[in-house]
Amino acid sequence: MRVGVLASIIRKEEKLIFQKLEERGVDWEVIDDREVTLDLENGDEFRKYDVILERAVNHSRALYALNIFGMWGIPTVNTFEVAETCGNKILTSAALVKAGIPTPKTVIAFTPASALEAIEKIGYPVVLKPAVGSWGRLLSKVNDRDAAEAILEHKKILGTYHHSIFYIQEYVRKPQRDIRAFVVGDETIAAIYRESPHWITNTARGGKASNCPITPELNDLCVSAAKAVGGGVVAIDVFEDPDRGLLVNEVNYTMEFRNSIAPTGVDIPGKIVDFALRVAREGWEKANGW
Repeated sequence: MRVGVLASIIRKEEKLIFQKLEERGVDWEVIDDREVTLDLENGDEFRKYDVILERAVNHSRALYALNIFGMWGIPTVNTFEVAETCGNKILTSAALVKAGIPTPKTVIAFTPASALEAIEKIGYPVVLKPAVGSWGRLLSKVNDRDAAEAILEHKKILGTYHHSIFYIQEYVRKPQRDIRAFVVGDETIAAIYRESPHWITNTARGGKASNCPITPELNDLCVSAAKAVGGGVVAIDVFEDPDRGLLVNEVNYTMEFRNSIAPTGVDIPGKIVDFALRVAREGWEKANGW
């Protein structure tokens, strides 16, 4: 069994994954996305891997590499389809709504004028997000029309592709926390509360992690959300709405978990590695007609 780990920056998460691969006696190596070249007509160099575990920080590199590995018939965790969907909030929200997963109300607009109209129809406050991004960056809570006009103008002047599409979401009055749940395959393996007095609760922005019990309701919701985007190894962000109950906000495909191991007591990197090895075995059996 040989595992390739697509990565660039080696964070705490990757070091923990490497440790679990070593403990299981797996032959593994890093595929550095800053150095690798992919000859579309010849994937022989990479067919030595039984599975490639994607841990890249850069979304574009991860997305295209996964597409090419998949084209060559190499099993990957996660798949290109999952990365494509989860790497874009618009595609994620559309997949969740299509699957009937409860989510905050979300509207997509293509011009500042139509975006302002949508914001006022939803009602203040709303949250504006870039379609592609992570760690709570470039999120804006818009409390009134003056703020909406200013932020929409800034996005228009910035002029990049990510700012030319307007992702508008209702502001959910969560109880100064949200839930980050980790799904591996068909199981919600762990969940944390992320608590903060700020409306952005990401642990990367200072949110404090504590264990969140996995109820049957939470497990069913998160597993269903994971399946809606293609399954695999994902992290689900869940809001607790005072009236509607649990709402799925986002799904992340290259999940960070360093701050979640201690409060939950769950061996998250071990479960990720075991799932990747299972995908490798299933791929080998399929290729050999078992």
